[in-house]
Amino acid sequence: MHITVAGLGVSGSSAARALAGLGARVTVVDGGDGDKQRAAAAELEEWAATGSASGTGGAGHRAGITVRLGDGDTLPEGTDLVVTSPGWKPTSPLFTAAAAAGVDVVGDVEIAWRLRGPDAAAWLGVTGTNGKTTTVRMLASILEAEGLHTMAVGNIGTPIIDVVLGQGKDGARPYDVLAVELSSYQLHWAPSLRAHSAAVLNLAPDHLDWHGSMQAYAADKGRIYEGNTVACVYNVADKATEELVRAADVEEGCRAIGFTLGTPGPSQLGVVEGLLVDRAFVENRQKQAQELAEVADIAPGSGTPAPHNIANALAAAALARAFGVRPAAVRDGLRAFHPDAHRIQHIADVDGVTYIDDSKATNTHAAEASLAAYEHIVWIAGGLAKGATFDELVQKSAARLRGVVLIGADRALIREALARHAPEVPVVDLDRTDTGAMSQAVREATRLAEPGDTVLLAPACASMDMFVNYNKRGDAFAEAVRELTARDH
Repeated sequence: MHITVAGLGVSGSSAARALAGLGARVTVVDGGDGDKQRAAAAELEEWAATGSASGTGGAGHRAGITVRLGDGDTLPEGTDLVVTSPGWKPTSPLFTAAAAAGVDVVGDVEIAWRLRGPDAAAWLGVTGTNGKTTTVRMLASILEAEGLHTMAVGNIGTPIIDVVLGQGKDGARPYDVLAVELSSYQLHWAPSLRAHSAAVLNLAPDHLDWHGSMQAYAADKGRIYEGNTVACVYNVADKATEELVRAADVEEGCRAIGFTLGTPGPSQLGVVEGLLVDRAFVENRQKQAQELAEVADIAPGSGTPAPHNIANALAAAALARAFGVRPAAVRDGLRAFHPDAHRIQHIADVDGVTYIDDSKATNTHAAEASLAAYEHIVWIAGGLAKGATFDELVQKSAARLRGVVLIGADRALIREALARHAPEVPVVDLDRTDTGAMSQAVREATRLAEPGDTVLLAPACASMDMFVNYNKRGDAFAEAVRELTARDH
């Protein structure tokens, strides 16, 4: 086949190697033509020419890789299939041309699903507006505690196509089950995916510029439930996730399993007196409940877990229990799990004030969950709004705000929402978008804070107006806090 791969990023390069290794003739197209793209193109073409052992498949089967830079719109002549990277919009001219030529467009997740072997590992899927990565990593930790050979893959950073094609290769132990993080982009381009069990953690407006509407965004998220065989896990507090379960076409016998921060009903997991309990995977769910873990087992040593991380743990536990994992492994897996940096990460306590980095809160839904975890907050917010509005977020959080420090290109949108719904809260508006603004923001937040308060970086916005990514933004916050401690000592 002649396969065109759209995009020269991590997933595109991975797909190109895998498909060339299986004998396809591959053309990679990318609209960029900078140093980064040229370096990636040279690496791919060298791999195809030299038979580097770092790729997938044997060199003897490769039909070659051609890279075309500076033109991501034109469909290469003779293309039989287009494999897209997740970020390419459905309205891209390349896909319009493919549709006109009768050529299918799919994503790397779809290719991975089609290429699984007969004894392939089961997939436990996780999606949602927020919490996907944390939940998938919790799930993988629980599965490992059960003694299963597993891996957290997909949108989490490890291209799933590499894992699928590498299963059992060169004598490696095949995976028993995969914990798969799936974005709405990936699900849009994966029509054949049929998971063992899957969860939608929550739904809030995000990436609407890509999907076109909230309805289309939700529908793509809901694709994760299609064809599930054992369990569709939903958030009891988010009715939209339950509605997606109701709309899904699942295998006979597949069950709807809810998770809640309250007392669980039958076929739910929830919380009772500081315990995570299961009323779904027990013999008599009308009258029985199985203790799984203590709330304190979630990221032990980091203080009381935020409510949304308790919810994430319940979702991970539900998927693991759907796969037959014992209660003790749920407890042990949660105890062994440690959150990634920049996700409600405790940085320091200075003069009675706690400094928390949640730079990963790049949208209003994530910021709302973060703000709900603390009683008195000086909030550092702002960046690229991505079309978001902030009225609802400010309304829900106003009573907790001691003060607000605004940074970034779209800070005026947050300032205006604060003026409408929290006019009594003092606001510092930093009219600068250089990376050094974070140091000033932390100093201003410290000035506003009182002992017992939390200075919280939960921007509710993307970072690219000031920083390369949210990691660099969080690093700048942590460094600014360290400057405070150094000055005090």
